[in-house]
Amino acid sequence: MAIKRTTKVDSGFSMSSMTDIVFLLLIFFLVTSTLINPNALKLLLPKSTGQVSAKATVSVSIKHWQDTDTFSYHINGEETPIRFDKIEDKLIDLLQAEEDPTFSIYADETVPIKEVVAVMNIAKRNHYKVIMATSPE
Repeated sequence: MAIKRTTKVDSGFSMSSMTDIVFLLLIFFLVTSTLINPNALKLLLPKSTGQVSAKATVSVSIKHWQDTDTFSYHINGEETPIRFDKIEDKLIDLLQAEEDPTFSIYADETVPIKEVVAVMNIAKRNHYKVIMATSPE
């Protein structure tokens, strides 16, 4: 009497658990990427209701140190300040490969308009577009 087995080994692999993990990782990275703040400096931005749809790739932050009445300039939120006469060279290096070069200015609300206009003049000389960052009202 010969008894044969009727069960076979299944060599298939279910990808459903792998797609669940990838989906959860995707959600995790999307949520955490929105929490990243491009400004490392604490600035009190002026309030505005207007919003611009253009996206700037480079940011220039102007911080007013009221105790010494001095200003520090920071490119892309770096903690180490850059001298004003070096800003133009740094912007040219960062924006030379851009098709539509645009940068944003983050100025503390105590910064005099003279300092902001000086940075805007750099944009005018090099034919860059400028976005003035504000906080929503």
